Amino acid sequence: MEVNTHSNMLHKILCRQQKIAVLALLIFTAFYSAGAYDPLDPNGNITIKWDIVSWAADGYVAAVTMNNFQMYRHINAPGWTLGWSWAKKEVIWSMVGAQTTEQGDCSKFKGNVPHCCKKTPVVVDLLPGVPYNQQFSNCCKGGVLASWGQDPVGSVSAFQVSVGLAGTSNKTVKLPKNFTLLGPGPGYTCGPAKVVPSTVFLTPDRRRKTQALMTWNVTCTYSQFLASKNPTCCVSLSTFYNETITSCPTCACGCQHKHNCIKSGSKLLHKEGLNTPKKDNTPLLQCTYHMCPIRVHWHVKINYKDYWRVKVAVTNFNYRMNYTLWTLAVQHPNLNNVTQVFSFDYKPLVPYESINDTGMFYGMKFYNDLLMEAGPFGNVQSEVLMKKDKDTFTFKQGWAFPRKVYFNGDECQMPPPESYPFLPNSAPGGSSAVAKFTATLFLIVWFLL
Repeated sequence: MEVNTHSNMLHKILCRQQKIAVLALLIFTAFYSAGAYDPLDPNGNITIKWDIVSWAADGYVAAVTMNNFQMYRHINAPGWTLGWSWAKKEVIWSMVGAQTTEQGDCSKFKGNVPHCCKKTPVVVDLLPGVPYNQQFSNCCKGGVLASWGQDPVGSVSAFQVSVGLAGTSNKTVKLPKNFTLLGPGPGYTCGPAKVVPSTVFLTPDRRRKTQALMTWNVTCTYSQFLASKNPTCCVSLSTFYNETITSCPTCACGCQHKHNCIKSGSKLLHKEGLNTPKKDNTPLLQCTYHMCPIRVHWHVKINYKDYWRVKVAVTNFNYRMNYTLWTLAVQHPNLNNVTQVFSFDYKPLVPYESINDTGMFYGMKFYNDLLMEAGPFGNVQSEVLMKKDKDTFTFKQGWAFPRKVYFNGDECQMPPPESYPFLPNSAPGGSSAVAKFTATLFLIVWFLL
């Protein structure tokens, strides 16, 4: 009886420990998958700064500035969308450099009617070419926001907003809450607004300083897991020393669009409006086994005595999307000694000062900074010459291939390491062949004894 009791108690303890272990694993997986931390750009974020520049009779006038501090992730067309909730019953009297998508119910106002009366306004940038009196500094780019690493000047967007029915002093102003940012789709999570030291401005002649009456910041971070449940790009590999081409994995980006894709050479390719984007950015893909909008190909091309050369090609398989200001971030240990990049611009990314193994490739302005939609012109390519480090360089065990690849800030699906092209004298499975030989030799000896 006592033995059974101890056995039951032990069984319960083991079950409880198993449940705790499973729960801990689920929590870790959830945080790991949904986390907005990017190891190649640990400090990357979009910071939205509100500067109150003057008080009004029933509120304030604020300059709102959006800074993209991400090194290789930008916001492309149709641009950013910013939303928030008012803390009280505020309204927007007017805006310069941006507009709300809806006015809301302003029927209680007589005479002057506000620009927006909604509790949760949604703001978008103005398009290029608007009248001068509607423009504000760094506005009117259609919501397109360059990455900080590629174009620091183009990574800023701003507008002015006049807020009414609000506080008229630092003590009575209530900060907006529940900020949301689409860039242009989901993926960004914004924290609460936090009051920070007031921004200091320099006059145009740079001889006088002024400062905001009050400043608060909102920080938004990106998570690829929130943006898409599947990758949006994949990587294929090839070398000069092996005829095998390692393709992108099958359905690397999911096969949900497999029944709506267009085969190469189809008559549908001549259909009018084929390349017109949809409002929800639904892709129209060329039929491939990987079903990815973007494929990055890494080809180990030539081996010199002191150098080696790689060819990098990016192909677009989406008929409804071209990519302006595209970026390609690559992690490889030999990027610490890049000698020349032939047709792309290149910038080292050094998030950790002691490690220099990551770089960003992007198109040369007015030459190949636009990756066209799928078709004969839907690709860009370049070659990279790197100097060898005699202590680390090797073609063995897949060393010549990248560790991570990101296109436009999203990590691409790599093929499994066992499928990488191998050196002719180091074929995979060599260890298993040795094991089989050893086992066979053991059996022969055993039978002879």
